[in-house]
Amino acid sequence: MFPEFEIVPAVDMQDGRVVQLVGGERGTETTYGDPVEAAEQWADAGARTLHLVDLDGAFEGERVNAPAVERIVEAVDIDVQLGGGIRTVADASTVLGLGVDRVILGTAAVETPEIVGEIDERHPGSVMVSLDAKGGEVVVSGWTEGTGLDPAEAAARYEDLGAAAILFTDVEVEGQLEGVRIEPVERVVDAVDIPVVASGGVATLPDVRALRDAGAAAVVVGTALYEGRFTLEEARAAVE
Repeated sequence: MFPEFEIVPAVDMQDGRVVQLVGGERGTETTYGDPVEAAEQWADAGARTLHLVDLDGAFEGERVNAPAVERIVEAVDIDVQLGGGIRTVADASTVLGLGVDRVILGTAAVETPEIVGEIDERHPGSVMVSLDAKGGEVVVSGWTEGTGLDPAEAAARYEDLGAAAILFTDVEVEGQLEGVRIEPVERVVDAVDIPVVASGGVATLPDVRALRDAGAAAVVVGTALYEGRFTLEEARAAVE
């Protein structure tokens, strides 16, 4: 997983369309079209991994965008990681059986930590735990509820439980195109030996390089790519 630093395009889905939210707030979304077309665009541009999020699943706990996910997996021949609404071992097994390479657990991992090990036992190396941070604590349920958990301490805990990677999202800068904050990412990277994928705030190519230099194994980029701040090809070239 992530043998070299990757730029991972985000395909966040709401009501069957690609959207980007500002700060994780519903009602702030900008819509960017069909998820399958977006996935094919990023694959054609050279992406090695796609980051899919079922936002309806994250907020409501039900995977509303499951049909779009199935079509994406059939349409592209690159790694796909999926989060949003995966609450049980059965949910994880279902999406992994469809051809998704990694499941991303957020709320479920916080509420039922043992699920990480249970899924890893059945599907080794398939679990990425999502730690979304706001105000210095991990938040869940579509970024609406605080947990009191420190992100770095939580990352180490989930590594021990069997997580193959950590997705760390800085919610306070997510979708705002105002740049990244490096220190929170470095804290999580320093706490674990598994790959840390950074997300949130990327606006420029220097942001991408800064996250690589902070030790992230990959960076998820959404709004900056969809708004044309830079291309995927430019981002890849900037870190080669």
